[in-house]
Amino acid sequence: MTATVPPTTGVSTPDDTDTRHRKVAIIGSGPAGLTAAIYAARANLEPILFAGNQPLGQLMITTDVENYPGFPAGIQGPELMQLFRDQAERFGTTMIDRDVTKVDFKTERPFHLWVGADEYIADSVIVATGASALWLGIPSEEAFRGRGVSACATCDGFFFRDREVAVVGGGDTALEEALFLTRFASKVTMLVRRDQFRGSKIMQDRAFAHPKIDVRWNTEVTDVFGEMTVNQLGLRDTGTGESSKLEVQGLFVAIGYKPNTELFRGQLDLDPRGYCKTADGDTNTNVEGVFVAGDVHDHRYRQAVTAAGDGCKAAIDAERWLESIGEVQASTATNW
Repeated sequence: MTATVPPTTGVSTPDDTDTRHRKVAIIGSGPAGLTAAIYAARANLEPILFAGNQPLGQLMITTDVENYPGFPAGIQGPELMQLFRDQAERFGTTMIDRDVTKVDFKTERPFHLWVGADEYIADSVIVATGASALWLGIPSEEAFRGRGVSACATCDGFFFRDREVAVVGGGDTALEEALFLTRFASKVTMLVRRDQFRGSKIMQDRAFAHPKIDVRWNTEVTDVFGEMTVNQLGLRDTGTGESSKLEVQGLFVAIGYKPNTELFRGQLDLDPRGYCKTADGDTNTNVEGVFVAGDVHDHRYRQAVTAAGDGCKAAIDAERWLESIGEVQASTATNW
């Protein structure tokens, strides 16, 4: 079993009939998926991980990461994720840098997954596909991501100490982001498309009462300006159409997240927002043998460290479930 797969397949390890059936398949390659892979591989479960066409998760578009334990001087997001991947591969994880296009968790067990026309079989599955921030969709916003434009105040607020920033959005997420940013920024301007907030009354009251927060109603962002980093926003009044400029050093987009769960509709139970449901607060889904980890079910914390913790739990849950059905011996996971 030493045949090498041509690079065009996107498979980073040998791919033959035997490698198509694994005890654990992991879908997603952010902190949750890669941590699950590390734990599953160290338990001798020989996991296969579908990393996707754009692998390694949202930290690939993050510059400095200073809140992940173990890196007191901080680390670049892409570097951190490459270390995750290197560690998973060191223990024998099979990496496939392509997207899973179809799954069948309902018809029979073991489970079936497809990457295009290629079919894979797994005794258990860990879903770690994450969630994607909703963006404004203007080209300059994308150009400045990681250079003044962010979708996570908890991740990046520290870098805006004593600077003026703007937050786009009118729901609870935007209000929470704005209030958090007041710990660092000298001023926070909330830009709301409508003439009122959509968030809860208590969060509105807190924002109105805070001396650092200013609210601009009926306002949308039309452009982002700067050189190396953001220094100005182009705005438009949604009522009058009048254009204006706002001097800021940071823009936080807080208009929501979309869980990456379209692949699992009709296969797993999802909540009204599309997040995977779990049973009893653990990593189990409604399908026995399918587990979830990270932002695909966590709409509250959305942090790399909590996603990694979820990945650890999902791998342990999967191993114990496989043991319970006789697929692995109890002695397999002797050294988590």
